[in-house]
Amino acid sequence: MLEHKRLWVFDLDGTLTRPVHDFMAIRRELGIPEQEDIIAYLDQLPEPESRLRHRRLAQIERDLAGDSEAGDGVVECLQWLAQRAELGLLTRNTRENALLSLEAIGLSRLFATQAILGRECAAPKPSPEGIVQLMSLSQVVVADTVMVGDFVHDLEAGRAAGVTTVHVDFRGRFDWNELADHSFHNFVELHEFLVK
Repeated sequence: MLEHKRLWVFDLDGTLTRPVHDFMAIRRELGIPEQEDIIAYLDQLPEPESRLRHRRLAQIERDLAGDSEAGDGVVECLQWLAQRAELGLLTRNTRENALLSLEAIGLSRLFATQAILGRECAAPKPSPEGIVQLMSLSQVVVADTVMVGDFVHDLEAGRAAGVTTVHVDFRGRFDWNELADHSFHNFVELHEFLVK
């Protein structure tokens, strides 16, 4: 039963926050080909260039973080969950920017500081490394863990870790249904499902 899970791991951008990243514009600014994964592409560049472009990416993300807005139903749903389970955050953004975003949407107090992982804390999703770290930190087993996200990398990471996957897709397209155990349009629907 989803409502009895003991650890809920959330993606940040586009999941807890309203989507604001224009990934095509970011790729253009950083000189990344259209179909390339941004982080993977930057990681494979020669060291000085990789470091320079990673720094610029972090700055772009930082500029967006302070203006973050919570998605529909996010605050109410996470407040309800925080009374019943531990919450973790796993983002492909930096940890510093994640903290800024959580502060902007009023949810920072619901997450233990050590349960907020950015791309420098664990191999970026779709690697399951961050989920495994959070389970170890909380001493929670696979069967009691949920990964919630809006993008294929979130769901792939959840599948690779063997945990329950929840797809929240504000667009209502549900492009990766085969990777999701549960799908919702927003956190209002998720919350209603949990309390029924």
